[in-house]
Amino acid sequence: MESYSLVPSIKNISNKTSNNFFLIAGPCAIESESMALDIADQIRNITSRLNIPYIFKGSYRKANRSSIHSFTGIGDEKALKILKKVSDTFNIPVTTDIHTDEEASIAAEYVDILQIPAFLCRQTSLIAAAARTGKIVNIKKGQFMSPESMAHAVQKVRECDNPKVILTERGTTFGYQDLVVDYRGIPVMQSFGVPVVMDCTHSLQQPNQPSGVTGGKPGLISTIAKAAIAVGVDGIFIETHPDPTRAKSDAANMLPLDQLEPLLQKLVDIRQAII
Repeated sequence: MESYSLVPSIKNISNKTSNNFFLIAGPCAIESESMALDIADQIRNITSRLNIPYIFKGSYRKANRSSIHSFTGIGDEKALKILKKVSDTFNIPVTTDIHTDEEASIAAEYVDILQIPAFLCRQTSLIAAAARTGKIVNIKKGQFMSPESMAHAVQKVRECDNPKVILTERGTTFGYQDLVVDYRGIPVMQSFGVPVVMDCTHSLQQPNQPSGVTGGKPGLISTIAKAAIAVGVDGIFIETHPDPTRAKSDAANMLPLDQLEPLLQKLVDIRQAII
């Protein structure tokens, strides 16, 4: 069973007939309205030039934190309204992650795609709640899950009469403080008949650091992304920020925004070479 494209069905998505991979990109967390609008504007312009379908991503709340003192958000309603403003201002689809069953219907009022975090990919009621909103459901593969086992997550969405599901690869636990990417998992998950996305930033995390702040290897984002495109991934997920060193969440993993366009140009070139 081959993967299929959800791109044509996504509200307001651009460049839907380009035959390019689609891009999910934005800051890790919504920090302010001005920052979100600026990032969205810049990425929209880049993807327009490169003919890449684009979805803006930003977490309205960060629930999974290493330390109780870590930044969690600017307020749920405020951040969700910013996501809606991004969508309305630039006429682009937006996505955010949810953490409880109750959040599914709340977030669905503001965004086009609901993202299930990797640590919650086995939470049946959460997946079902997201599916019942009728929104596209993007499920991140848990660091502890095999690609084959994600077939059950896909089926949970489909059994709620919602065929709109995406799977995202974000690395597999390697020891206590590292992740590795097994690219064999991309075609395995595509065989379930769903688009598969490569999360090029979270797959480079180094979790469980003694400092209580997750580390990372952002210098390898390009490597992860280029390999994924060569394998035939459907979409690319990249968290980006104008100055990652000052970001309030996942500072160690995000791509500097000024490096995004040259990377995407390379990925477009690889894509054209393999199709």
